[in-house]
Amino acid sequence: MDLLSIILIVLGLAVYETIISVDNAVINAEVLSTMGPKARRWFLVWGLLIAVFLLRGLLPWLIIWGTTPSLGPVGAFISTLSADPKVAEAVESSAPILLISGGTFLVFLFFHWLFLETKNYGLSIEKFFASNGVWFFTVVSVVLATIVWFAIKEAPLMAFGAVLGSTAYFIIHGFREFAEKAEKDLMSEKKYSDLSKVLYLELIDASFSIDGVLGAFAFTLSVPLIVLGNGLGALAVRQLTISNIDRIKRYPYLKNGAMYSILYLGLIMIADSFGLHIPSWITPVITFIIVGYFFWRSIRKAL
Repeated sequence: MDLLSIILIVLGLAVYETIISVDNAVINAEVLSTMGPKARRWFLVWGLLIAVFLLRGLLPWLIIWGTTPSLGPVGAFISTLSADPKVAEAVESSAPILLISGGTFLVFLFFHWLFLETKNYGLSIEKFFASNGVWFFTVVSVVLATIVWFAIKEAPLMAFGAVLGSTAYFIIHGFREFAEKAEKDLMSEKKYSDLSKVLYLELIDASFSIDGVLGAFAFTLSVPLIVLGNGLGALAVRQLTISNIDRIKRYPYLKNGAMYSILYLGLIMIADSFGLHIPSWITPVITFIIVGYFFWRSIRKAL
């Protein structure tokens, strides 16, 4: 991998992580506004270390270990730092399972946003899908059945990977629905301690980091690059949290850019799992284009 590709991948990961975590920054800012100075400072300092180094370092290792169990926990950790061709070959051989699982998760995430979530309509067709939200479960069921049908012909474990990705989506989605209700209680009730609010924010960070880490594998299988790129994005999100979050809210289509990026990354991961290899530089470039377009649309609306 040449230096230009590395730079593009890291920058692409940082932009992707930042954009998909805008909602996270808004939640953080709103809850932090109800906390005392000491708890707020603890979260912004130690919470940052947990978000950047623990979660975004631990998750890729667990994913590599889970999809390549033959390496074992120690071998999986070494593989994240090793340039040994044999280790790289072992990871590459298990990559289709990882890619199809992560890709299915991201595609489901996109369709949930398209059909069911409240949004600013960046494209006229989004209003049509939002008015037909009842079709969400039909669409994702057909998508999963189609992916599994073709994956079985490649390898049974790939088909299982697709099902695992859909399962992970519904688990995470259920947690986030519960978290939304919990946030309303935290904002409206004074009985909750600062400690409970810090724990809540850490759990929310963990759920958003899953989106970032899974999408990162569409950019590269190199865990050090994933940790670096996602870590820079997490730093940017913390900066958004402590800065004027209202300024971010003035750009109404940032979430749209994030979700279309998620769709693109999910499709790339699924295609890659079937052997259609995409050059490493294309993924960050397309991500820049998608995010840049919706950022431009947001600026035009804000003026």
